[in-house]
Amino acid sequence: MQQEPIDPQGLTWTRVSPSYTKVRLVGWGIGALLMLLVLCVPLVLRLTGVWAGFPLWLAIVAPALTLLIDLIRLMLIPRQVAAIGYAEREDDLLVRQGLMFQKVLVIPYGRMQFIDVAVGPIDRMLGLCKVKLHTAAADATAEIPGLPLAEGTRLREALTARGEARLAGL
Repeated sequence: MQQEPIDPQGLTWTRVSPSYTKVRLVGWGIGALLMLLVLCVPLVLRLTGVWAGFPLWLAIVAPALTLLIDLIRLMLIPRQVAAIGYAEREDDLLVRQGLMFQKVLVIPYGRMQFIDVAVGPIDRMLGLCKVKLHTAAADATAEIPGLPLAEGTRLREALTARGEARLAGL
């Protein structure tokens, strides 16, 4: 993974599975298809004469613009997945994501309250899971999606053990 300006120096990032791209593409595809179907209703009604007063140009431009935006999004999804990663350090876990708006979260092991491992239907088909870390702060959660199931369970156990050890030391 390429070193970014906000990344701490000397870290080796563990990337999520490339199969997570398929999960994101399926979710994107369902949403994009539903949006296009809804936006094509005025065009169909206009062409069949049911809604003759609706401007034809608007009935064409709205789905076309949405399709263009969706194609750009389609090209970005693999790069977005490649930008997700995590690094385990001695005292904390770092979670990284984002292309244009980059974010690196640092979660001290002693601040972790509990760790979820979640599996959706598409994740399950591809052998992937999502690890969600909860801390004492009200809105402080970090997610690492697209991990192989074995890595997700290993990470959960390792983070739990480190969190208990750090909490006992407080």
